[in-house]
Parts: sequence; structure tokens; C-alpha cells
Amino acid sequence: MRKITHHDLLALLGGALALACATAASATNFLQVYHQALLHDPAYSQARANYQAAREARPEAWAVLLPQLSASAGETWDHSSGQNGQINSTSTGSLYSSQLPYAENTSGKTWSVSLSENLFSWTDWMNLKAADHQVAEAQANYQAATQGLILTTAQAYFNVLAALDTLHAQQSSLKALTLETARARKEYQIGMIAITDVQQARAARDAAAAEVIVNEQALSAAEDQLQAITGRQYRTLAEPGPDLPLALPNPANRQAWVRAALRRNLSLIATRFAADAARDGVRAAYGSDIPTVSLYASRSYTDNGTNEAVFGQLFHGLGGANNDRQIGIEFTLPIFSGGGDEARIHQSEYQSVAANDAVEVASRSTIQQARTAYLGVITGIADVRALSQALIASKAAYVATEDGYKVGRETEVDVLNALSTLVSAQTNYATSRYGYIDSLIQLQYAAGMLYPTQVRTINSWLTRLVAVAHGAPTPEGMTPPMH
Repeated sequence: MRKITHHDLLALLGGALALACATAASATNFLQVYHQALLHDPAYSQARANYQAAREARPEAWAVLLPQLSASAGETWDHSSGQNGQINSTSTGSLYSSQLPYAENTSGKTWSVSLSENLFSWTDWMNLKAADHQVAEAQANYQAATQGLILTTAQAYFNVLAALDTLHAQQSSLKALTLETARARKEYQIGMIAITDVQQARAARDAAAAEVIVNEQALSAAEDQLQAITGRQYRTLAEPGPDLPLALPNPANRQAWVRAALRRNLSLIATRFAADAARDGVRAAYGSDIPTVSLYASRSYTDNGTNEAVFGQLFHGLGGANNDRQIGIEFTLPIFSGGGDEARIHQSEYQSVAANDAVEVASRSTIQQARTAYLGVITGIADVRALSQALIASKAAYVATEDGYKVGRETEVDVLNALSTLVSAQTNYATSRYGYIDSLIQLQYAAGMLYPTQVRTINSWLTRLVAVAHGAPTPEGMTPPMH
């Protein structure tokens, strides 16, 4: 077996991403994942259905203010027969009883048309205003859900990539530590190092194997989260290349972004419309003490035909016809309703107070989100740049430690520590890039400016393909055997 050099170990550590590259034939980028989320995310579909349902509130409120026209028509048939008892007298004045047979056939035709118009109802007009605000609230919530879908899809997408990078780094570390353990065992056998060095190398290798299992589970959970949004699994995903642009927010002013968020944040706008609707609800409740005026008109016609047979003698035309017309104005003044109207007024007032408080809560939350996201972008840029340099320094330190070990200046522990630092630098650098992208998306979402154009922009940064699907790992498959 040839001697293992530090170049071999660096190749294992630095080759994780290269080994993960796949062909474009099965690739899926962020834009494609977002389009699949639009079609298959049940939460977004629910938000769209809720918006479509809420839009019907306005025509429902208008309906009670428009003329109400109804018509009815019918025809009936009725047959009745039997005997009726009666008392009769003879010519001599004596009384006797007898049964009078009869048979009656009745038929009837009727139709009616009625028209009513609400001339004045304070409650109905206030309900119409409330419905306008409810529809506006639903529209803002739907738009917020549309932008929220971009946010949740991006977070799930980059969580998969972050978990994948961490797993690749740990897998490379495990391979390198396995080789280190094998080398330490050989050097111990020829008397170059103590048994404690072998035990330390093996302990580091076993810890790395356990970490790989944990990272396999984290990757699987991240993939499940993305599948819950898009309804499918992915063999490959696109990740940022080495030339990821790091740009300051425009404008580079935190208060400007806070002001923009207070004007345009869709969740905040929705709470404001909800507060307006609640105030209209209070006004509508006060309508229970205000008179209503309505106009009504009706036309009806009834035709009844009756034939009756008594002692076998048939009588026709006993029915009649009725033609009725009505028109009038109705004035209604509520006087007492058992206290229910007062209770509804108090209830609507409390609901309005709660809605106003919700606006204040949403305002403060929006300010916090905008500030935190802005600082996240600024610090994210600094983190990416600093951790990029730290990664370069960690690679150089590992090479130097490995060379020092060869000439006896460094111990096996020093090599393992340098390797651990290098793995941490790799994972921290990858995580910082995804954190920067997430903060940028969070800032645009807080300001209500997260549009599909941003999806295409972010997608243009993802220039490298990585394999994602590893199959379902078994405990035996996740832990490579000792050599």
C-alpha cells in the first residue's frame, strides 16, 4: 500500500462537492422548485381558496341593498265526500234524523309576484363598507401568502443544500480520519508513535462516524420539508458557485427599509384592513337602534273552482276568483330586544379594540423583522468574506501541521485538531452563504417586495449542480467499516 500524503487527505476533504456534481439532464434549480411549489403546495392552495371565498363577501353585502323580487305559482286539487247528519220533521211535526250524502271537488290556481326594496338601513350600508375592507384584507393576506411561498420554498431549498454541504464535509472528514487511523496503526506497529496516538485517532474517527449518521438524518428531514411544499423529491439541486455576488441592500439604510416595511408589508396591511372592518362592524351594530325604511309591492291572483253533489244533484260554479294588488312603505323602529342589541354593540367594540391592538403588534413585529433582516444581510456579507479567508487559512494550517508531523514537530493530536478545524471552516463557510441569501429574502419579504423577479435573480446565482438523493440509508450503510 502506497504512503498516504497530506495531498490525499486534502483531496478527500475538498472533493466532496466535486463528487456530488451531476449532469443537467436531471437537474432542478430554484426557479423550477418554486414553480412546482406554486402548483403543489397545499398551504398556498388553501390561501388562494380562502381569498376566492372572501371575495364573495362584497356581492353578498350588496345583495341585501338591491331590489328583492320573488314569484310563486301553484295549482291544487281536492276531493271530499261523506255524509252529514241532520234532524228533519214530518208534516205532522214529528222529528227524525237522517244522513245527507255529499261529494265536493275543489280545484285552485294561484300566482303571486312581490317586490321589495330597502330604502334605508344603516346596518346594511355599514356591512357593505365592512365587506369592502374584508375583501381588501383577504387580498392582502393572499398576496402575503404568495410572497411567503417564495420565502418558505427558499428556506426549505437552502436548508437541503446546507445539510448536504455539512454531510459532505463530515463524510470527507470520516474518510480522512479513517486513513489517519490506519496510518497511526502502522506507525505504532513499527514503534514510531505511542498507543495513545492510535486510540485518539480511532476516537476521532468514531466521533466522525456518529456525526455522519446525525447529518444523514438532518438531510433526510430537510428533504422531507422541501417535499411537503413541492410534493416531490429531487435527485439534484443547483447551489451557489464560487462567484456568489455579495451586494449591500439598496438603499443601504436600515431606517429606509423599516419605513418601506411599514408602508408595504402585506401582513401589516391585512391587519389594518381588518381593523377598518372591525370599526365598520361597530357602526353596523349601532344600526340596531336606527329605524329602517323599505318599499314593498305585490300582485297575486287566486282562482278556486268548486263542484258539489248533494242527494245526487250536482251544483257547479261555487268557487270564486281574487285579484290582489299591494304597494306600500314600511317604517320599522326597534324598541326593545331583550338586551341583545346592546350586547352586540359591546362585543363589536371589544373586537375593534382587539383589531387595533393586532395592528400595533404587527407593526412592531414588522419593524423587528426589517431591522433583523437588514443586519442579517450586512453581517452575512462580512461572515461570508471572513469565513472564506478562514477556510483558506484552515487549509494552509492543516498542510503545515501535516508537514510538521512528518518531521516530528507536531503530534497526531495536532493533526486531528487541524483536520477538525478545517471541517468546521468548510461547513461554516457553506452555511454563511445560505444565511446571507436567507437574510436577503427575509428583508425583501418584510418590506413587501419579494416578487418572482427575485426568484429568477437568486436562481442566476446557482451555477453548480449537486446530487441530493442518496436513497434510504441503513445503520450498516451509514457507518463505513474500519480498515
